[in-house]
Amino acid sequence: MSRSISEGGDCTEHRTAVTEAEVEALVRGICFKTGPPRTLGVELEWLVHPLELPQLPVAPERLEAAYAALRAVPLGSALTVEPGGQLELSSPPAASLMECVDTVSADLDAVRAVLAEDGLGLAGLGHDPWHAPRRFLHEPRYDAMEACLDRTGPAGRRMMCTSASVQVCLDAGHEEDGPLGHTRRWWLAHHLGAVLVAAFANSPLMDRRPTGWRSTRQLLWMQIGAGRAGAPPLDGDPRAVWARHVLDSPVMCVRRDGGPWEVPDGLTFREWTRSGSPRPPTRADLDYHLTTLFPPVRPRGHLELRMIDAQPGEDGWIVPLAVTAALFDDPRAAEAAYRAVGPLAGRALGLPAPHNPLWADAARRGLADPQLREAAAACFAAALEALPRLGATPRVTDAVAAYRDRHVARGRCPADDLLDRPHAADPARLRPARAGGARTAHGRKDMHP
Repeated sequence: MSRSISEGGDCTEHRTAVTEAEVEALVRGICFKTGPPRTLGVELEWLVHPLELPQLPVAPERLEAAYAALRAVPLGSALTVEPGGQLELSSPPAASLMECVDTVSADLDAVRAVLAEDGLGLAGLGHDPWHAPRRFLHEPRYDAMEACLDRTGPAGRRMMCTSASVQVCLDAGHEEDGPLGHTRRWWLAHHLGAVLVAAFANSPLMDRRPTGWRSTRQLLWMQIGAGRAGAPPLDGDPRAVWARHVLDSPVMCVRRDGGPWEVPDGLTFREWTRSGSPRPPTRADLDYHLTTLFPPVRPRGHLELRMIDAQPGEDGWIVPLAVTAALFDDPRAAEAAYRAVGPLAGRALGLPAPHNPLWADAARRGLADPQLREAAAACFAAALEALPRLGATPRVTDAVAAYRDRHVARGRCPADDLLDRPHAADPARLRPARAGGARTAHGRKDMHP
């Protein structure tokens, strides 16, 4: 949401109108780049709060000053800001799990040090439990996004301004069939995704009160609607299915060089190419349109898995990254995951994620759902077996094992930890730990709230 696939530039091909057939060919070519899985990435979103009193909002001027200081810090990851002021770090493509972990860990240490100088810290929560949505970025694109999403209710503003996630980026996979083939990986992502929602749900509160959902963040995506935040049907070749979905999805806005952007109501990109009104769409418009679709699995040349809530602790993000990487990039673990989630497919009732009963149960119940718990246990076991083959260090495998024992084996998720505490919405109990907190056995500070 904070960056497009391609900003378009000034080249002629981005200023020339595109036809419906050209759009379909472009989408097929740029959104699925197949080949052996070789690289991995992660995008981490964080809520930013005062270290001492996280229930208080951070003044925009204070955030802007902190972010200006961060822009001067050399990082391996790209640093961007979300509409509500959430901070995002996007790793470069890494050749291995440990390269990804080490790069992002070093970047986070640098970011935290700069923020701490101003008394600010990062909170790993899927949804802000204290604050109503308040926009930090005031730009035409976000004005248009807000106007568009407001048509389906308040969920869009909360998604923009008060949510945070761990997004794992994986290569699309082989052209051929098999555990690492792109068709299998596409299917697996949409069914394993429900298990990841349940296992890592970490957003049970809104306005300091329990919502009744372990992942309120996932509930918000469901409320936004299938046209904007839904997956396409899984009934054919992923390239063809996604191309149809892109063409038949509503256009969020028509960009202008000056003044507010136009926000059409119900205009699909296919209709736009046919009518040429209010002006013919260009390649740059297509690139931008792709960034305004928020399915749980978004193909961007690679697969971007968007369903995991932000995790507690300094290193909590490493567990979903490691588990997901193992289940997709190790052939034996991928086959085990495919078998583990197979029995869940019937609960989707043929409806696209996340707007089906399987995903709703995952978001509402977490691993209290017996079938999701069983699948999660099998997937964690397969991941733990595979991680040494991927070169994971004891720091990573121990973190995954500890998470399995603390949560998966007990049918729990981080949301349950929050809800179990007396006065669950008491901000003092959700405070991000300060730099200098207790160290874990691996030398990093324990940041669990």
